Amino acid sequence: MQQPKTLPLAGLRVVDFTRLLPGPWCTQLLADMGAHVIKVETPETGDPSRHNPPRQRTHSAYFASVNRNKRSVALDLRSPFGQEAARRLLARADIVIESFAVGVAARLGVDYDSARALKPDVIHCSITGFGQDGPLAASPGHDLVVQAATGILGVANAGTMPAFQAADYAGASFAVIAILGALHRRHATGEGAHLDVAMFDSLFAMSEIALAGALARAAGESGTPAMEVWGGNPRYAIYPSADGRFVAVSLLEARLWHRFCTTIDRPDLIFTEHAHERHSDHGERAARYREAIAGWCASHPAAEIDRLMQASNIPIAVVLTPDEALASAHARARGMTHREIDPHDGPVMRIGNPLARAGLAHASPLAPPLLGEHTAEVLAELGLALPAGPTEHALP
Repeated sequence: MQQPKTLPLAGLRVVDFTRLLPGPWCTQLLADMGAHVIKVETPETGDPSRHNPPRQRTHSAYFASVNRNKRSVALDLRSPFGQEAARRLLARADIVIESFAVGVAARLGVDYDSARALKPDVIHCSITGFGQDGPLAASPGHDLVVQAATGILGVANAGTMPAFQAADYAGASFAVIAILGALHRRHATGEGAHLDVAMFDSLFAMSEIALAGALARAAGESGTPAMEVWGGNPRYAIYPSADGRFVAVSLLEARLWHRFCTTIDRPDLIFTEHAHERHSDHGERAARYREAIAGWCASHPAAEIDRLMQASNIPIAVVLTPDEALASAHARARGMTHREIDPHDGPVMRIGNPLARAGLAHASPLAPPLLGEHTAEVLAELGLALPAGPTEHALP
């Protein structure tokens, strides 16, 4: 792995008013790339994700996974002292990120207009569920309702809960892209920016395949045959193995299907592919294909399937448990998992950053902070001292 000499965002100052998942994951990526991130949290309770189970002794595993390489400052933004500290943070910031409900940032004095008055070239990013305007702008932007609104939950079984926070990570990813784009433009023009990043917009923009049928119908066509990438295509589906495990079958290309049929000694299933058959149904052949694949998988244990398929470079893989995935040889080889000693949690496993291989992110990141761990330190940098008296109140 290439060790970074100078990380791409080194020297940039980020003030992070976000919490939970989209904002903290966005600012963690910026911190991984060298930005100096100050995480502003509510006194006493802090980021709510600090309290999510399961725990790694001191830290929530969830919180620890999205808040490395940051310093934590506990401030009540409704108090005069907290507001003064926030103003001084804004005046020094290159990037400000907040994830409050629409209108709250302005009431707290950390919105774009307030930040720009203190730092004209500031890049200010607001991450919300549905954006700063539009009919749903005031709606709380939780991942599940955003996924529902984009239509992707309605593609297959609308009653099935998703196993991945697609809207949260889509919003975080587009926020990083937007910030990097705004930084590049600022370097050329000196202009700052207000970035209105909605989880809805971000996930919607990534849903072309899910919305392909609707797009075709909107153009006046039937929308059929559909792209069957949710189990309808027998060559792109999940099947049980002989020992009660599951395997993911991905044999869309004709050459891979040919190789699989040869490997399982079923040359009678090989066909001459037409372009439309890659993602659409196979007519009368579909039932034969599904029966053959299901029968072969059901007659072999998962480990044997994995061994045979890897030996022939056929994309059929055992569905791993989260523990198996974390311990997998490939994850270790790619630097995507590593063990470290957290000063608060002791020995822990961390998920890596894929940019570290290119020297664009920390290969050995700093541990996530305790709540308010750096308050006195950062206040001193701002020319302030911790106020005497009771702990400040929580944010709204």
